[in-house]
Parts: sequence; structure tokens; C-alpha cells
Amino acid sequence: MAFLTAAGILGGNRAQRTTSSLRPSVGGVARPMRRSAPIMTVTEQSSTVEKLAEPSKLLDAVNTFIFDCDGVIWRGDSVIDGVPEVLETLRAQGKRMFFVTNNSTKSREQYLGKFLKLGLNVEAEEIFSSSFAAAAYLEQINFKATGKKVYIVGEAGIGNELDLVGVPYLGGPDDKGKQPDMSPGGRLEHDHDVGAVVVGFDRHINYHKIQYAQLCINENPGCLFIATNLDAVTHLTDAQEWAGNGSMVGAIKGCTGKEPILVGKPSSLMIDYIVAKYKVAPSEICMVGDRLDTDILFGKNNGLATALALSGVTTEEKLLSPENKVRPDYYVDTIADFL
Repeated sequence: MAFLTAAGILGGNRAQRTTSSLRPSVGGVARPMRRSAPIMTVTEQSSTVEKLAEPSKLLDAVNTFIFDCDGVIWRGDSVIDGVPEVLETLRAQGKRMFFVTNNSTKSREQYLGKFLKLGLNVEAEEIFSSSFAAAAYLEQINFKATGKKVYIVGEAGIGNELDLVGVPYLGGPDDKGKQPDMSPGGRLEHDHDVGAVVVGFDRHINYHKIQYAQLCINENPGCLFIATNLDAVTHLTDAQEWAGNGSMVGAIKGCTGKEPILVGKPSSLMIDYIVAKYKVAPSEICMVGDRLDTDILFGKNNGLATALALSGVTTEEKLLSPENKVRPDYYVDTIADFL
């Protein structure tokens, strides 16, 4: 199994493949990753959106698909009906495919395991997670050379990716269940060598983590505040929507007054890499997702074709409402409609 390192995506020498390491390297891309979420500049779009009735209109126009995972490929731990057949058909047609998730709870290696467990034949280098994007960003800015540490609000995926770039960290799962001393005179001591706080989705978020993060950001000079994503809701199960990482980031933003550096969608990291390495024009790529404000905006802001799947968080009513200004080129009930 082979993964690319962070340096190979964000600048420097051409990305090198390695089978002896899972170190995320990123290279060969002219423009650096943006340091914050792009402004919603998609305006004056058509008031109508075409529901894809003739799949060939889309499939004949693009040769590369970027799929979001949660809400498009699976919901929770269940594959959405028809997805395996779609992926097999696209591969048989010679289409390139990449799978991009804003969920940071797993590393790329762990996501590969999930794909395989669900019976989906996916290559390691086709997977991009926001935990990887956080490590890639820190490698791009040469954070390791500062000698500083990272404090993690999040789960194991972030730490696993930081291990691969040699960046020391604390927090994450180790701070599960911790409670600060809030009795009279109580205080929470923090590490003054923390130079970045990375906030990812955390099913065990607690007051200790929020307090520790705000102390690092507010009291450690130059401490970075990095968000893996700002998703409002997520799919922990296939039964309902659950509060997403936007709620965790919002808590830290609220007590620091700082805006985070966003590394997941709609940041341009993944598209910069794909365009540079595979020499494919943005106009030949289709972004397929279930979120208007991340997936479809990501595609629109980077010149991609876009298709919204209604199998995730966005309803047809929301998509077609006059208030919605982010409109995909096409929409489908699920990607099974590609066949």
C-alpha cells in the first residue's frame, strides 16, 4: 500500500511514491494551499438546476471524479445502494476517481480499511482525508523545524497523520474524560511549547479540551488555530444527522475570537494536487458531494463540473430554494443515477 507525503502536494519536488512508509508527502504544485476558507463568491447562477436524466451528458464530458464519502459513498457504516456498481462501471470506462472526506477521525490508512471492509475496491493514493490535510499544511510551513508541539482536539486520525510527518503532539484521545479543577483557585496548566491547535471532529469533546485549546491559542505567542473542516452536521449513523466539526471549531472560535485556518474542503489542497500530478484540466473533473457549502462550493471555486447527491445532508427543497445561491451543474438522488 502506498501513500503520498505532504510535501508532494503543496510544493517542492515531484511527489514520490513509497511502499515502505505511510508518510504523507505533497509536491509539484505551483500555488500553495489557501490559509483559510474561500469566500462564497459564487453569484448570479441560474435559478434552475438540472436533474441528471441522461448520465452520458456528464460521463462523456469528464474523465475524473472526486467523490465525497459521507452521504455519497456511505452513510455511517452502510454503503449506499448502487455505489459498488457505479464505481466498477466508471473504472471500466477508464475514469479516474478520488475520494475526499472532511472527516478527520481516521487516517488515510484507516479509511482504506473501511473501503475494503465495505467491499469497495479503492487504491490507497485515491484517498484524501482532512486529517491528512492538516499534516500536509504543517509540513508545508515547516512546522517541525520550530520545535513546537500540536495540541489536538479530535480523534486518532489526526495524530496518526502527524506521526507520519514527525510532528509531536498531545491531547486528542488521551484527553478523553478529563475534567479541569474548577474549585476555588483551580486552574488548568498548559504546555507553553504548543505552537498549533488542530481542531477536528471529536465524539469525546469536553470542557478540558476547550479550555486547554483556548489557553494555547490565547497565551502562547503565534499559536496557530487550524480547523480540519467546518461541517455543520455529519453522518455518524444512517439514522439521523449529528452535530459536525463546525460545532467544535465554533466553541474554540467563541472563546478565542480567532478565525481558524481551514485545511479541508472547500480549501484548494486536494484539487491543486490532482491537477498537478495527473495533468488533468479542472474542466475535465467533476466534484460529487452532498453539501452545497463545502463540496459544491469547492467545485465551483476551482472550475470543476459539479453534481450534488441528495443521499446526504442536502434536500431537494433546500437545493431549489430561492435562498440557496450555490447551485451545482446537476443533481441526482444518489450516484446510482450515473448508470
